Amino acid sequence: MTLLVLMCGTSFSGKSTVARELAARLSATIVSLDEINERRGLWGGDGIPVEEWQRTHTLAVAEVRDLLATGTAVIVDDTSSPRFLRDAWRALATQTGARFVLLYVEVDHTTIRQRHANNRHAPHRQDVSDAVLDQHLTDFEPPTPDENAVRITSLADLQHLPV
Repeated sequence: MTLLVLMCGTSFSGKSTVARELAARLSATIVSLDEINERRGLWGGDGIPVEEWQRTHTLAVAEVRDLLATGTAVIVDDTSSPRFLRDAWRALATQTGARFVLLYVEVDHTTIRQRHANNRHAPHRQDVSDAVLDQHLTDFEPPTPDENAVRITSLADLQHLPV
């Protein structure tokens, strides 16, 4: 059975780091919505209109669907908030016969803000404006218990993943 892993978490939580580690372990392909935006000339750290995010999501779904059709395990790297987006990915997994795993990289806001500040002094990724980060942290919808998310708080947690 093909596998679809959906990353979930706020900016600066470590989703991309976890996705890379997991992709190497599972020989999976990462589909990153940030990378799709970059190819489109957009950067989420500056704020992107909802219509553009919808277009990016549509492109990501097409990429994931194509990969799953070839039997390739896929990791979707995105914040995956709000819930309706997670539900849509879960539905895609069901439609394609893929096993679905929701990985929630759970990090407190103090750590997120410290990582954001550290990134400004020694950039490891593009910056996110303060206003965009503040709004993102306010609006982020973490998974609810009925979503059966696997919670990750550190890379060490990957040793115990049920995938």
